[in-house]
Amino acid sequence: MVHPVTAAQTDRPETDRPEADPSAAGTEHPLDNAAWASLTGPHAHFAEGTAKALRYPADVSPFVAVPSVVDATVWAEVNQLVGPNQIIALSGGPDLLDQLPSDWVVVLRGEGVQLVATDALITAPDPEAVELGAGDIEEMLDLVARTQPGPFLPRTYQLGTYLGIRRGGALVAMAGERLHPPGWTEISAVCTDPAFRGQGLATRLVRAIGHGIRERGETPLMHAAATNSNAIRLYESIGFALRRKAEFVGLQTPPEQTR
Repeated sequence: MVHPVTAAQTDRPETDRPEADPSAAGTEHPLDNAAWASLTGPHAHFAEGTAKALRYPADVSPFVAVPSVVDATVWAEVNQLVGPNQIIALSGGPDLLDQLPSDWVVVLRGEGVQLVATDALITAPDPEAVELGAGDIEEMLDLVARTQPGPFLPRTYQLGTYLGIRRGGALVAMAGERLHPPGWTEISAVCTDPAFRGQGLATRLVRAIGHGIRERGETPLMHAAATNSNAIRLYESIGFALRRKAEFVGLQTPPEQTR
């Protein structure tokens, strides 16, 4: 389907086909293991760990990632990296949990979706949006605590650009960038104060963050819980399309061994 382009829609291409896939033919797509692709790519300066297990600093993101193809020794490396009795969000290949040792505990296993921008997504700067940073972190954490958009920690804002909208001086909506596989950037932490919902603030911020991503020549993506039908419906209505179903996995590492 072809959409007309107006002067106010200069970021919008002429069709709603998916945007170009930057991955080379015959190689793993960077979105198939997005956290690993981020930590071994544009976010390598955040990476802590080894060739088999990487993590973000604990106050930046809970993600721990391993390659898509691993052997049983990977669990010892992850355990050494994060320590005993720790809860982690693990990213890896589709068969990762098949090798999970018996002393590890699955604390979360939920269905999700991965959405990518199509050419139908209109992106543009927002005149009311302000960039958020270290001086705004207390308000950002408070908004996240009240709206629960997903993991957001004291230094998460350092992963990329975060924008917010204020009313009466108070932060009432925000969105920003999280995972950054080569050629792609995830839009995350999209949230609005309940008193200000229904005004389109989240959509405006997604479009504004998406504008900055496209300005870098990259493609926006998003993740959502499969049960969050309202969010999925919104993102699809503004120009995102389902790329694949995903699984969110939370694990607890084994307790410390006593001697």
